[in-house]
Amino acid sequence: MKNSLLLAVLGLTFSLAACGQAEEKDNKDIESEAQTDEQGSGEEVASNSFFEVFDGKIDHIHGVGYSGNQGKPFYAAHDGLKVYDGGNWYKTKEENNDYMGFNATKDGFYTSGHPGQDSNLPNPLGIQKSTDDGKTLQQLAVEGETDFHLMGVGYENQVIFLMNPKKNSIMETGNFYLSEDNANTWKKVAANGLDDTLLSVAVHPQKADYLAASGQQGIYLSKDKGETFERISKSGQGTSVFFTNNNLIYGTYDGTAKLTKVSLSNETEEEITLPKMKEDAVRYFAQNPNNEQEMTFVSFNGDIYYTTDGANNWDAIVEAGKIK
Repeated sequence: MKNSLLLAVLGLTFSLAACGQAEEKDNKDIESEAQTDEQGSGEEVASNSFFEVFDGKIDHIHGVGYSGNQGKPFYAAHDGLKVYDGGNWYKTKEENNDYMGFNATKDGFYTSGHPGQDSNLPNPLGIQKSTDDGKTLQQLAVEGETDFHLMGVGYENQVIFLMNPKKNSIMETGNFYLSEDNANTWKKVAANGLDDTLLSVAVHPQKADYLAASGQQGIYLSKDKGETFERISKSGQGTSVFFTNNNLIYGTYDGTAKLTKVSLSNETEEEITLPKMKEDAVRYFAQNPNNEQEMTFVSFNGDIYYTTDGANNWDAIVEAGKIK
C-alpha cells in the first residue's frame, strides 16, 4: 500500500502536468465569461430541476462535503457534481465541470479546476464560488490563470488557504497563501514545517488560526494561520484532513488504513472505526455538520463509504466507481 500511495502521488503529479497541457490548449478556445452568484433555493435534490437521477460510473473524485448545509453529501468529480440523497444518486444537468480543490461551505461551495464541455467558464477556473448547487459560479480570483488542487476553505468563515502551483498575476509559484476576505486580498504565509509532498489541506470551519495538511510524511497542524506547522501524526503517510468545530479528523496509512479524531482543546485522540479495506486508505472525508453520526469518505481505489451511526456500520455505496 505504501507503494500504491506513492504511485497515487505520482499519478497526481502526472495529472497536474497533463492538466496544465490541456489548460494551455483550451485557453486558446475558451474566453472568460462572468457568472452571477445566486442564492441557493434549498430545494430537495429529487425535485430540483437542475438535477437528474444518475446511475453511471463515479470516478476521479476530487472532494466531498455537505454543500449549502443541506444535509446530503456532494461529491466533486471530473465530470460534475454527484449527490447522494435518500439512498439515490443524482447529477447536475449542466455545468458538469472538472472540479478540483472542491470545498463545501455552509452557503455552497468553493472550487477550482476546468470547465466542462457545456460550460462557458474560463479555463482554468481559478477560484469560483457557487451558492446554487453549481448552476451558476462567481469568479473570485485568477480565473483563466490557475488550477488549484491544494485548496482548503472554512465551512463557516470561508477563509481560503492554498498552495499556488504556477505563477499568476497575484501569487508566486510554490508558495502558500491565505485569504480572510473571500479572495479579495491575499497574504503569503511561511508554512514552516510543511516541507512535504502534500495531498490535501483543510481550514477550520470557524477559526482562521487552525489549518491542517496531509502529506507523504504525515499529518500537519498549524495554530497560527499557516506560519508554522507541526507534524502531529505518530507514524505512516498522511492521506486526508477534515476539521469539525472541536476536532481534526485525519487519515493515515502505515500498512493499515486509519482514521483518527484529535481534540483541538486537549489533544486527546480517538480512532474512528473503518470498514475492511485491502491496500486502500481514506482520500477524502466529510461529516454532516448537523449530524456527527453521519459521515462519508472516498478511498484511493475509488470506493465510497457512508455511515449514519457514527462509524459502527459502513455501507459501501460505490465500489471502484460503480454504484451499488
